[in-house]
Amino acid sequence: MIDAMITRETRPVSIPTEGVTLQGDLTVPAGSRGIIIFAHGSGSSRLSPRNRMVARHLQEAGFGTLLFDLLTAREESVDNVTRALRFDIEFLAGRLAAATEWLGSQAIAHDLPFGYFGASTGAAAALMAAARQPGIAAVVSRGGRPDLAGVLLRSVAAPTLLIVGGADEAVLALNRAALAQLGCRHKELAVVPGATHLFEEPGTLERVSALAGQWFARHLRAVQHPG
Repeated sequence: MIDAMITRETRPVSIPTEGVTLQGDLTVPAGSRGIIIFAHGSGSSRLSPRNRMVARHLQEAGFGTLLFDLLTAREESVDNVTRALRFDIEFLAGRLAAATEWLGSQAIAHDLPFGYFGASTGAAAALMAAARQPGIAAVVSRGGRPDLAGVLLRSVAAPTLLIVGGADEAVLALNRAALAQLGCRHKELAVVPGATHLFEEPGTLERVSALAGQWFARHLRAVQHPG
């Protein structure tokens, strides 16, 4: 773990997709165990302090991370007014799949397994993308809306962990229902006591980070990359 902390280096990346370029930050520690691709929630970006905290924990555990913007700056400006794209799960899943394909083409990612970490609506996009890409090794959702992935939940094969705050009652109910719909063999619901939707309570986000790290350590295995 110490070696990973010393040798990790983050570099900005540009991800071309569908005529636009998405901005991201890629960190791959020496001897990485795999790369976790983050899908942020509605109204957020790659600069989400919560996702970046989880990413740091995963980096220290020896995982690489890719945090990127699902929307361009122009799209984000429009979405801040209309709030349409942040709930277009099909669109967001397509962006996530394109970023995954791009990452798979990079030499630094050669032979490394990929996982998804999704938050809020980004969790639905992660599950939808995973259902269509057999090369995703594991998925973790934080305060997510997996229900928005709809019938594709049944097609998810990647081991999936749903993390929800115990005080986030409405979302917890949605996650319980989604858990029953998930088609993967390995699936769990982890409830963080006292946590609300954004996990702002002391120690709750650290618990999310630990749970995510344990899940990826158990389930990330070398698989064929998408693309």
